[in-house]
Amino acid sequence: MFTKVLVAEDYEIANQGIIKILSDKIGIHNIQEAKYCDDAYLKFRKAHNEKEPFELLITDLSFREDHKIQTRASGIELIEDIRSIQPDIKVIVYSQENRPDKINMLFDKLHINGYVCKGPDAVKKLIANVGGVYQNNTMRPPEITNNTAVSTMIHLDDLDMLLLEELSHGFTKKEIRTKLIKQKISPNSESSIDKRVSKLFDNFKAKNTTHLVAIVKDLGLL
Repeated sequence: MFTKVLVAEDYEIANQGIIKILSDKIGIHNIQEAKYCDDAYLKFRKAHNEKEPFELLITDLSFREDHKIQTRASGIELIEDIRSIQPDIKVIVYSQENRPDKINMLFDKLHINGYVCKGPDAVKKLIANVGGVYQNNTMRPPEITNNTAVSTMIHLDDLDMLLLEELSHGFTKKEIRTKLIKQKISPNSESSIDKRVSKLFDNFKAKNTTHLVAIVKDLGLL
């Protein structure tokens, strides 16, 4: 079983609850906690530099603002920075987020090892996640493993991502079309671009381009 764990959670009750589960239910006693991402990162770096690295990171996604300026404001940034130094550290996200697209992104882009959605069964799920991740299993939650969730997933191809990227930079559809033609990327007709963008609006239920870009960035897709 894991012997050294870092917990990043800004709510004291949740933080202590996780520690109690790890200690009493699983038998892990070398646990350090942090209420902010920067604090968690500093504790991670200290342990790594002393060649006594953490084996598991359990982190929330969102953190309350502090009076100090935080370099890392979210769990996503914390995971990315820690993984850039210690790629093999196991990561379990413990969050209220229950949108399948957002959770799926965490597995696909950040390659997290487990996910626990806060709720009535969170204790059982966390215990199962820690055990499963220790056995090198990927612990995907029911939110993205049942058929209903999978059918509502939004799958984006390279052209979709390119369009979103260009829209986020303020380019119009005509300007994007010109770029696609110059880069010899197809389809690049006005109608095909209109259809793609309209489909993105429908998929993300966006009211306008600004709203679409905001939603996609919130999901961590850009």
